[in-house]
Amino acid sequence: MISLSIGNSPRHSWLNREILRLAIPNIISNISIPLLGMVDTALMGRLESKIYIGAVALGSIIFNFIYWGFGFLRMGTTGLTAQAYGRQDKQECSAILGRGLLLAFSLGILLIALQKLIAFIGFELIPGEKSVEHLAHSYFLIRIYAAPATLALFVIQGWILGVQNARYPMWLTIAVNMINIFFNVMFVYAAKMKSDGVALGTVCAQYLGLALAYWLFTKRYKSYSQGLNLSTLLHLQALKRFFAVNFDIFLRTTCLVFTFAFFTAASASLGSLILAANQILLQYISLMPYAVDGFAFAAESLVGRFLGARQPRKLRLSVTWLFIWGWGWGAFFALIYGLAGHYFLYVFTNQKAIIRTAQSYLWWMILVPLAGAVAYLWDGIYIGATATKAMRNWMLVATGAVFLPTYYLSINNLGNHGLWLALFLFMVARGLSLGLQSRKNIFQPAQFQQAIS
Repeated sequence: MISLSIGNSPRHSWLNREILRLAIPNIISNISIPLLGMVDTALMGRLESKIYIGAVALGSIIFNFIYWGFGFLRMGTTGLTAQAYGRQDKQECSAILGRGLLLAFSLGILLIALQKLIAFIGFELIPGEKSVEHLAHSYFLIRIYAAPATLALFVIQGWILGVQNARYPMWLTIAVNMINIFFNVMFVYAAKMKSDGVALGTVCAQYLGLALAYWLFTKRYKSYSQGLNLSTLLHLQALKRFFAVNFDIFLRTTCLVFTFAFFTAASASLGSLILAANQILLQYISLMPYAVDGFAFAAESLVGRFLGARQPRKLRLSVTWLFIWGWGWGAFFALIYGLAGHYFLYVFTNQKAIIRTAQSYLWWMILVPLAGAVAYLWDGIYIGATATKAMRNWMLVATGAVFLPTYYLSINNLGNHGLWLALFLFMVARGLSLGLQSRKNIFQPAQFQQAIS
């Protein structure tokens, strides 16, 4: 585990400025993301039928699963780039970007080629009313053409964060969302396209965002592409490491998606009232990462940078301060939920039965954010160190040896409390295991040699 001895030296002040310089733009980016969904819902909610809201919601669920699964394109790119940046290897930085974009465009084209199969599987797993499903299917077949641009933006934003620039990803995220809102309004109201207009607006926004990203790259980072050639891009050892890191993150993310999908399915098995209450309480859990993930993203950048530069003292100090800031935010959310969590229930529903049910489980909103903040921060640290094999393995343990056994052993006696206990221990297991293994995977001198090999 890490030492938490701190002081007030100028070095600490510089490091705190670096953490906040990287974290605050990411927090702003995260906060801007729900705005698009709110606008889409408002646009569809003002049409003549409720089926348009359902169509966009149903289609969006499928894309959320797809893009969440491909989140490794951003995370893996950040860690690898930050290490190359730390050792001042511009050519390898640009090669990582090239490899990431090559993979992103290939996967995007593959998604387009398999669109009918994906739509069939998606709507079989998440069925809706016939009228809603028909519109959602049309929405999906339009929006899928944004896949190459969307995945490429994952890579570009991860790469820019790896070279210690958090402002460009923030501006890109805000710009893409604002462009998306503009086109959605134009297509829905001016062109009368309804839910299809929202899908087409997303396609336009993603490709314009990609063009903006290219312009930003050429404006500031053009020197990184000098001397890059095909042999460097396709260097076998570097490619093996690139794919190994990304595959590990993919498996880790798959476990995370499975856990929350299982949580929702288990909630449904306990009845519609429990399902509604748990879905509202999950909004509390999903709100907290918008702040904490800002410091987890900062961890990816700084840990990779100091590891690549072979600066173990700065690495340890940065991890200490990242936990002070990040876990502090987690504690803040836990305090707010503990003091005023029952008031927030009325924001989500006015049905008294759901509110009464949710109130019985509100105290979990104190425990889960405290444990979750630790898990999210360690994820960022391990991604920055590209210690993804360990992160993958311990996620598998947390899912298969903690979450699922806890659920099956406790659900009959504890009911919904058993489900929340399983989720809480899942978070604890992730944070505790990664923390206990951090000396071996993050702070050992051998890890610094691996970063430059």
